[in-house]
Amino acid sequence: MIRPSFFSITRLSTPTPTPFLFRAQSKGSNSADAPDRLISAVCYFYPFFDGVQYGKYVVTQFSPIATLIQPLLPAIKAFKSFPFNGFLVFLTLYFVVVRNPNFSRYVRFNTMQAIVLDVLLIFPDLLERSFNPRDGVGLDLMMSLDSTVFLFLLVCLIYGSSSCLLGQVPRLPLVAEAADRQVL
Repeated sequence: MIRPSFFSITRLSTPTPTPFLFRAQSKGSNSADAPDRLISAVCYFYPFFDGVQYGKYVVTQFSPIATLIQPLLPAIKAFKSFPFNGFLVFLTLYFVVVRNPNFSRYVRFNTMQAIVLDVLLIFPDLLERSFNPRDGVGLDLMMSLDSTVFLFLLVCLIYGSSSCLLGQVPRLPLVAEAADRQVL
C-alpha cells in the first residue's frame, strides 16, 4: 500500500492573502506559541539585571532612562540581594532550559543568547577591576565604557524581549553565532 506523503499533496485552490496583523503562524519549526514567546522574552532580563550596575552614570544623567528602569527596581533588588543569584540563574537556564530537548529550539536559542550576553559581561568587569581610575581621562573612558555596556544591554533587552513577544527570532550582535553553535 502506497501512502501519499505530506509533500505530494497539492492545493486545489490558491489561498487568499490576509493582512499581516491577522496572519496566523503555522506550527512549523519556525513558529513559537505564546508560552515559548513569554519564556524567551523573560530570559533577556537576566543579562540586564546582572549588568545593571554599568548604568550608574547614564541613569544619573538622563532621567528618562531612570524612569524607564524604575518599575524594574524591585526585581533588580531581588536579583542582587544574594551574591550567588546570577550564578544560580546561569546554571538553571543552561542546564534546565538550553540542554533540555523538551523546550523548543526557539526557547533554547533565545535563552542561550541571553546566557552568552551575560558571559560577555566578564570583559568589562575585568577592565573595570584592573583599570580603576579615580579622575581625569581614565575616569572619562571608564564612564564611557560603562555607559556603552549599559546601553547595549538595555537595547538587547528591549529588542530581544519585544521580538520574542512578537514571535520573531532576534539575532543579537556578538552573541547570535555563539548561541547557534550551542543549541542543536
